[in-house]
Parts: sequence; structure tokens; C-alpha cells
Amino acid sequence: MGGATSLPTTTPPSAPSPAAAASPAATTATAATTAGRPMTDEQRATFERDGYLVVPGALRRDEVERHARALDLVHGDAERLDRLAPDGSLQLLGAVKHCPPLADLLDHPAVFPLIWSVLGWNVHVCHSHLNVHPPLDPDRPRPARWRWHQDGSRQCLDLETDPPPRLSVFVGWWLSDVSEPGRGNLTLIPGSHRTKWLPGPPDPTTPWPAPEGAVELTARPGDAVMFDRRLWHTKSDNYSDVVRKVVFLGYTFRWVTIRDDVGGITEQPWYAALGPVARQLLGEGATPDDGTGDHQWGHRPDEVPLYTTLRDQGLLDPTNRLHRRFVP
Repeated sequence: MGGATSLPTTTPPSAPSPAAAASPAATTATAATTAGRPMTDEQRATFERDGYLVVPGALRRDEVERHARALDLVHGDAERLDRLAPDGSLQLLGAVKHCPPLADLLDHPAVFPLIWSVLGWNVHVCHSHLNVHPPLDPDRPRPARWRWHQDGSRQCLDLETDPPPRLSVFVGWWLSDVSEPGRGNLTLIPGSHRTKWLPGPPDPTTPWPAPEGAVELTARPGDAVMFDRRLWHTKSDNYSDVVRKVVFLGYTFRWVTIRDDVGGITEQPWYAALGPVARQLLGEGATPDDGTGDHQWGHRPDEVPLYTTLRDQGLLDPTNRLHRRFVP
């Protein structure tokens, strides 16, 4: 399956302060008021060329340990309720709702500036999931299955342009060591975000070679990977002795419907501790709700927390059309 790679890499745009590590709520509140540094020209060129960036060391060791423990608790609960897959794995959509400590990642200052640099201020998290994959039994290899895909579901079919529009960007937060291939690594084709269709087998169960140029991305615990939803990707099977733990957060424009189940989260006790930007990212709109979509359409930017944060810190880029206040 191609080679292994850990490039291109980038340094975190802004490192969290030690004080922000005191609690998950403190980290989120800091990120909500300190937007960080925007993406550099070099980072943007790399992202546009390859469709992804690796941010090494985006999480400190204590953050990795805290979030890994949170995933262990969720996995343990699912096991007790008999909700794991037959192989003992768990992929759970709505990452923050089902594992509130992960709210720290929504606007984490090590990566979030890359998101608003690419997508602008009118964004939210549309799709997220946490993954725990124990090692597979090498004596019982899983049947071949073609799993290569782009994210976005119907967006991949309904939109007519070639290449299709970006629309969303995902971040994978690695909590386990995938510094070697074969550990459930994110596997991708650099530059394939400009390709609308990938030739494959006649059906997903037909054995088929990996696409030309496919690489298993290597990363260490605490590394983050930001990638364009159009990038063709899959994951390698995990036949190592490492339990694969990763969290994926997908960001898109607020006029795109959220796929995640976010019902009832505003009533949860942990929600009140979130900063306004984090609440925006979880779908909070006009207060009070006026029954229209104007807020999500960006018609009232002065009521959108990320817009006001970037404005007040002088981070709105006049050359970036997605940073404009109104559509001209």
C-alpha cells in the first residue's frame, strides 16, 4: 500500500499557555478569546497543493493523556452496553456530545487558526466522530474491502463542478502512536483533492490494489492532521499491538446542515463552561432564535462570535474573500 509519510508538516500557529491547561473549560475559553496566528503563505501553498497538513505536537502530553482516557471511558461504556462492533472497535458520531472533554479540541489554538484561515468566520462543526480500534487478529485477517472515499456524502454527487468545491475541512487528532504503518493510519493520495472520481473495483468486496501514489500517514500522539474533505482517503488495518485512538472534527460553512446529533447539548452542565466560539462551532445561532436562517447565512456578522473575535484582534484578512463582512 504505497509508502509511509509524515510530510508536509507545519508548526502550530499558536501554542496554548500553561495556565490554559488547568481544565478543559479553561483551554476552550482561552481559544475563544485568543484567535492565534493565521496560516502562513507557505502553509497555504502546501495545503492547496497536497490537500493536507500535519501539525506535529499540537497537543501537549497531558492533553493527549486526558483525551485518551476520555475515549477509554466512552469505549468502556459502549462495551458494557454491548454497542461495540464485532471486532471490539467503536466509531461514535457526535464526538463532543458523547465525550464532552473533547470540546477542548473544537477551537484549540494549535490548529483552529488554520481552519478560519481557509474557511473564514462563518463556520461550525458539521460532522465529527471518535474512533477506538483495538488491534485485529493477524490469524483472522479481515476480508478485502474498498474503503477509499471523499468526505461529504451527497455533496460528492450533487455538486456539478469538476473539481468540486472544498466546502469542508477535517482535523484528525491523534491520541495513539501511528508513527509506523499498519496501525490504522490515515491513508491518502496527496493532491487527490482535485480529482472528482477515483477508479476502483466493480464492487467494494472485490480485491483491488491500492491507488497509485497512496501513502500511510505517520503521526505521533498529539499530532494533528488537517485535510480537505475532497482528499481521497481511507485507513490501514490495525494489526499492530497499539489501540488506535483518534478524533475527527469536520468544519464547514454554517449554511450547511450539521450532520451530528447536537440535540439537547445546550442543557448539559458542561455546555455553559464553553466559550462563545466553541458554542458557535456546536451550532448555536441567534439568541433568541428568530426562526430564520439569517444568522447561519452570515447576514448578522456582529452577532457571530468568531467574526467579532477576529475583528477585535485585527485578524480579518481583507484579501481573503471568506473574511469579508458581507457578500458584495
